[in-house]
Amino acid sequence: MDRVKVAVIGPGNIGSDLMYKILRSRYLKMELMAGIIESEGIKRARALGIRTTTEGIKPVLEDESIKIVFDATGAKHHLQHAPLLKAAGKIAIDLTPAAVGPYVVPPVNLKDLYMESNLNMVTCGGQATVPIVYAINKAAGAHYAEIVASIASKSAGPGTRQNIDEFTQTTAKALCAIGGAKKGKAIIILNPAEPPIIMTNTIYVEVENPDEKAIKEAVLKMVKEVQSYVPGYRLRVPPIVDGHKVTTIIEVEGAGDFLPKYAGNLDIITAAAVAVAEKLAARMLGKEAVV
Repeated sequence: MDRVKVAVIGPGNIGSDLMYKILRSRYLKMELMAGIIESEGIKRARALGIRTTTEGIKPVLEDESIKIVFDATGAKHHLQHAPLLKAAGKIAIDLTPAAVGPYVVPPVNLKDLYMESNLNMVTCGGQATVPIVYAINKAAGAHYAEIVASIASKSAGPGTRQNIDEFTQTTAKALCAIGGAKKGKAIIILNPAEPPIIMTNTIYVEVENPDEKAIKEAVLKMVKEVQSYVPGYRLRVPPIVDGHKVTTIIEVEGAGDFLPKYAGNLDIITAAAVAVAEKLAARMLGKEAVV
């Protein structure tokens, strides 16, 4: 078996972007795109020669060759899908706010979650900022972390707008649970500027030991790790240490696979999801993933 077969449930913008990323993968084979209507995403997948279904999750569950399933539907739907996928022996990578399984941020905690059957991709803000808070915490200890994610209004679809509260709550939890901060806060800003801005994340951390050299080295190392699977992830403002407060800014430009390049907020979560799947697939194949 050269590649591990995967399916995507939800052929919308996120599902379509996942599909294009999976098609480039050394370790994953895009086996099935599943939806419930004859949507543009289903037609798009079929035009690329990918098997499709409008019967929802049922054909995914019945196909024993599919080992990993990306759920790009919604929290309500994933709560129904999760037990079915687990019973069918499939690993679920959840891109919804459902958080049935543990949060995962690839360079931070994936190594501890290989045995989990359901992995949640947190939020776009979480994927962009948790690695930096984690790096700062390891270097200097984090009392408090606060992030402000500013994204283009055009890149915030109905799902994002309907889940603003979930975004801020989930991201704040992840800053603590994964990033290591004792207390966390998250803010999201939908910026209507034209032309659309790319995703910008301002990160404030109150630290115990303000060692500027150690903090900068840790942040630069983490940026390179994230860039291995999100090339448009950039350090816009290196860490500024003022007393016990550290301020830094990260921007995220999308790869432009399906979504526009300014939609780095969406691109980072699909890129992270594929990076997780590639690591899992590489282990199944007895190979080491370079992601």
